[in-house]
Amino acid sequence: MIGAVALLETLTRAGVDVTFGNPGTSEMHFVAALDSVPGMRGVLALDEGVVTGAADGYGRMAGTPAATLLHLGPGLGNGLANLHNARRARTPIVNVVGDHALTHKALDAPLESDIDALAETVSVWTRRTLEPEAVGIDTADAVAAAMWPPGGVATLILPADVSWGEGGVVGPDAALFGPSVVGPKAVEHVAGLLRSGGRCGLLVGGGALRGEAPAFLHRISEATGAKVFGETFSSRTERGAGRPEFERINYRGPTALEQLSGLDHLVLVEAKSPVAFFGYPEQDGSLVPEGTSVHQLAPIGADSDTVLAALAEELGAPEVPVPSDAVDRTHPDGALDVVSFARAVAATMPDDAIVSDEATTSGIFLGHETQNCPPHDWMMLTGGAIGQGMPLATGAAVACPDRPVLNVQADGSAMYTIQSLWTQAREDLNVTTVLLNNQSYAVLNLELQAVGAVADGTKALSMLDLRRPDLDFVSISQGMGVPAVRVDTADGLSRELERAYAEPGPHLIEAMIPSIVK
Repeated sequence: MIGAVALLETLTRAGVDVTFGNPGTSEMHFVAALDSVPGMRGVLALDEGVVTGAADGYGRMAGTPAATLLHLGPGLGNGLANLHNARRARTPIVNVVGDHALTHKALDAPLESDIDALAETVSVWTRRTLEPEAVGIDTADAVAAAMWPPGGVATLILPADVSWGEGGVVGPDAALFGPSVVGPKAVEHVAGLLRSGGRCGLLVGGGALRGEAPAFLHRISEATGAKVFGETFSSRTERGAGRPEFERINYRGPTALEQLSGLDHLVLVEAKSPVAFFGYPEQDGSLVPEGTSVHQLAPIGADSDTVLAALAEELGAPEVPVPSDAVDRTHPDGALDVVSFARAVAATMPDDAIVSDEATTSGIFLGHETQNCPPHDWMMLTGGAIGQGMPLATGAAVACPDRPVLNVQADGSAMYTIQSLWTQAREDLNVTTVLLNNQSYAVLNLELQAVGAVADGTKALSMLDLRRPDLDFVSISQGMGVPAVRVDTADGLSRELERAYAEPGPHLIEAMIPSIVK
């Protein structure tokens, strides 16, 4: 058995049965081995940013890793931005990077680079396999590292001659471990804070935004008056009718400080102490108000369901129904704007949808308008590296082929990974993309103002403008095999959304929408 077959056999034995790839010469034996390991599905992407972002979306929804297949250091480099987002989402990914044959390394060929250094910037685990006999063991270790709570990117570097060499052996079962345990003293301490009469807040993230944890948080909040906040950009939140909705910490630092102002105690549940996304002149980067003490109840990767159940029990917090208003299914009318767009999404959202949200400035009302929609999952831009939304939707659709996927996508960030559409067409994935075309990097116009930079001239503003020439997303989409239409009214968007959900396969709706930034 050659090393490449041992790799694939070990992956499928561990339950890793999808590979997103953009291979090159060094990975050809991996590609050839796909025909001898029928349990592995290979999904081709036309850019490594799509590969890594799709693996992220798959892992977020499946809860288990997909593999990637990347070509040497440049291929890994092309995929780093979405591996960065996956690192922040704590998504399990087995990241396989091919390398030159060991016999070729010393020659400093044109594609030679320091793959290990690149990989370590985004990986929780990195290993280079040096002989075919070790491939199986190293692969099993990679799966275990990716799944180690809370999850992460495990990078296996596979030289070409190790891949083609004989002597490979299928590896053992991956050694998997459960979440970290939170002791009763931490629960008792937080219960004491919540009973103290002080003003308390809970900042929650990770697994605390899905499963049974939100219901326990709702009980705790109702029993104690503590305010529950969600992290700004969550990896995956279970939302919709019958589920508690928590106020997210705002992206804007000053607004976030206002949200948290007046708290005596801030309790962290699978979340980090809040900080601003950027440093600004004469502003503190910490978002913890002066006088607020921070306490950790559950570290990232803990079993939030169990911890919060124990806290609710300690507090004697009774079960409380979640108030839920019926969502308005009436099609909004008139011209499209950020409000009518959000209402059109809410009016048409199908049951059990998965939303990949990279709407940026155009999505400011989406959370409010969709909170009473049928139950759904919501994925966000965890690491701030734009170009994640379309690959994330692609991977989620592979993981959950029977669920409708909606990608709400800003125009500027779409152009980073627009090749996702080709993979969606090739794999016949049920992804509906609403492409929000405001012809601007609107969020950067906000940042230009926030940092106090002077931008009165045409040169500065032209760097944030996406016109001259205008982007035609209908043509781009059709050119990649995805049917597309353009709309500029709220009713038109609603009708096209309903049509797209009713038809199998991918669709794109280019929504012409004014920017909120002048």
